[in-house]
Order: sequence, then C-alpha cells, then structure tokens
Amino acid sequence: MQPESAMEPESTVQPEQRYRAPLVAFLVANVVSICGTRVSAIAVPWFVLITTGSPVKTGMVALAEMTPLVLVKAFGGPWIDRVGARRISVIADTASTGVVALIPLLHTLYLLHFPTLLVLVAIAGALRGPGDAAKGTLVPDIARAAKVPLERVTGLESTTERLASFFAYALAGGLITLVGSVNALWIDAASFGVCAVLIARWIPAHHEKAPKTEEGYGRRLLEGWQFLRKDKLMMPLVLMIAVTNLLDAAVGAVLLPVWIKDHGFGPGHTSLILTSFGVTATLFALLASAVGERIPRKLVFTLAFLICGAPRFVVMAFDAPIWAVMGIYAIGGIGAGFINPVLGALFIERIPRPMLGRVNSLADAVCWTGVPLGGVLAGAAIAGIGLAPALLGAGAVYLVATMSPVLIGRHENWKATPDPTDPKGTEADRDPVAVAAS
Repeated sequence: MQPESAMEPESTVQPEQRYRAPLVAFLVANVVSICGTRVSAIAVPWFVLITTGSPVKTGMVALAEMTPLVLVKAFGGPWIDRVGARRISVIADTASTGVVALIPLLHTLYLLHFPTLLVLVAIAGALRGPGDAAKGTLVPDIARAAKVPLERVTGLESTTERLASFFAYALAGGLITLVGSVNALWIDAASFGVCAVLIARWIPAHHEKAPKTEEGYGRRLLEGWQFLRKDKLMMPLVLMIAVTNLLDAAVGAVLLPVWIKDHGFGPGHTSLILTSFGVTATLFALLASAVGERIPRKLVFTLAFLICGAPRFVVMAFDAPIWAVMGIYAIGGIGAGFINPVLGALFIERIPRPMLGRVNSLADAVCWTGVPLGGVLAGAAIAGIGLAPALLGAGAVYLVATMSPVLIGRHENWKATPDPTDPKGTEADRDPVAVAAS
C-alpha cells in the first residue's frame, strides 16, 4: 500500500503529521479511557466500604467485575483477529458508555441495590476485556504507521497510562468528596464514549484488517493457546505477573482502603498516596519510551519489580506515617514506569502478527486470572488474621514472585527479535520501524 503522502501529493498536511495522527489519537484515547477507569477504581470500592462497612463485600465487587473481564478477554482473542481490533475497540467502548452510566443513574433514582451493582460491574468488566485487548493489538500497526520503534509506542502507551492515573488519583479524592463516589462514575462513562470516537475517527480502517481464514473459532483459539504455552519465556512471565496482579488488586481494592480507614484518613489520602506513585511512574515510563530499545531488558525488568512490589506492603504493615507510605509509593513508581514498556515490546515482538489478537488476549487473561480473587482474599485475610499480618504475608509472596525473572530464560531470549510477518522478511531486523534493537 502506498503511503498517504504519495496518493495525495497536493495535500497541505505534512507526511509526518499523517504518520503521527494514529499514534496521537491512540495515546489520547488511552489517557481518557484509563483516567475514567481509575476514578471508578477509587469511587466504587470506597462507596461499598462506606455504605456496607464490609471488606468482604468490597472484594465481591472487584470479583464481579474482574471475573467476566478475564473470561471474555481469554476467549475473545480470535474475534479480534477475525473482526478487527479497531472495530472491536469501538463497539466495546460504545457499549461501556451506556452500562457504566446506568450506575449513577440508578443511584439517582434510588434503584441501585447491591445485587444490581454487582450485575452492572460484571457487564462492564465483560466489555472492558475485549476492548482493552483490542487496543493492545493495534500497537504494532501504529508503530509502523508512525515510523517509530516498537519500544517507543509501548513506552508512550505506558506513559499515558501513568499520566492518566496521576490525574485521576489526584482529582478522585476531591471529586468524590464533592459529588459523591457513585456520581463520579459519570466521568468514567463519558471517558468510554470519547475513547470510542477517537479510535473510530483517527485510527485508519486498514489497520483492522486481518488475514482471511477458513479456520473455525475453536481452532484459532487453540492455536493461540499452544503458541503461548510453548513459548519458554512468555509463559513463565505471564504466570509470574498473574501472582503480582493478584496482590496488586488486593492492595488496591481492599488493603489500602482499609488501612486508610483504620488510621482515620479519608479518600483524599488515598489519592495522595496513589498520586505519589503515579507521578514517578509517569516520568520514568516516559524515560523508558526514550531509551527502551537500548536498556538491558532482563535486568531492568527484575529491578523494577523489586522496587515497586513488596516495600509497599511492608511499610503499611509496620504502621508507618502517611508521608512514609507516600514516599515508598513514589519510589515504587520509578520501577513501575519501566515494566510495561519492556513487557509490551517483548510480547509483541515474539507473537506473529496474524495471531497477535488471540495470543495477546490469552496472555492478558492469564495475567489477570488472580485479579478477581485479590479483593476477596484480602478481605478474608483481614477477617481471619488481621490487617498487619495480611500485609506482611502479601509482601512476602510478592517478593518471591518478583525474584523469578532471575531464573527465567537465557539472556538473549529477552532481546528484540524480528517480526516474521514483516513484508521485508529476513531483513526486518535492519528496519528500525519494524523492530528496535535491544
């Protein structure tokens, strides 16, 4: 296919602007969508905790959202490859707008009961699964269209995620205090609608085309699983991240809110702690986008997890002052900023482009397997052994999990590899657009 500048030589739009438009639209959509989701991540648990006083029910809400998210993400991959990532993303975000908006609407009408809330967050989770996976599938096409290394796009994607978290966490506490936790979900609903418009308008339609195949759904799903299972680096990493994601969900949905409440603080202090994390995570994700193709992936990945993982649990377990918790979270953000750029580029490079939707969805699903249980297990642990022992136990498990990259794969397995589906074939490793040097 000819570049757009060759097809429209008389256009006043510069070629660089044409190339960068999909990247900019993708990044803006990422900021808007994630920002709304992060607001709801604070608003919903806090609403349930305040209205019910039950850590277990707070965990049940997380379970209700994450279980369908993981299941649909796991089984929706073949449809992304067949229907197209762009189309799936737009459909999922459009539907999410209406479903999420029902929560504050029903609350206003005094019709929002706890079982109804569980149903709505379950539907929202089922829609988020394929929507998030579809956006990830667009990354290699956007990198090629923008003529930048893959690490640059994954780094910028992670930066926008951290930036969105920064703004969301900084504003969520005041917003919830001002308008109420459930009403803050109007912002979440609007964010999905804006994201759908951006993707539909600015991501070129040819990015969604997938190779035609006569294979059935089950066969395509099985091929994706077999590819993931046999990869000696991806599968162990996916299992490791499943453990750390479970613990991250536990601290975010239950452990941190309960710690804040038990110490006499409010949602504004939750925002301060998470904002301190978001600031450093954003800055260092931006750094990773600039130098990602030159850093030693295995070393950086291991150190990043050690910094951002277990210390958060330990500092709360020993009842540190609020400023110390903020400091540890800020240091943890330094490590967190490097994780997704490294991991995203590594996975996308190893997966053949025609299978990217199904393999990426399955990998994400396995990574998120423990997330639905995080809040429930945290609530049960607090009820059974108390908050401080639960925090120490979670921190110990996190530390063991984060040491596993030292044992995973040979050093060269972490390096960038050529895309076997690149049209330049065996010369893809010399194309800075198709693949960046490690």
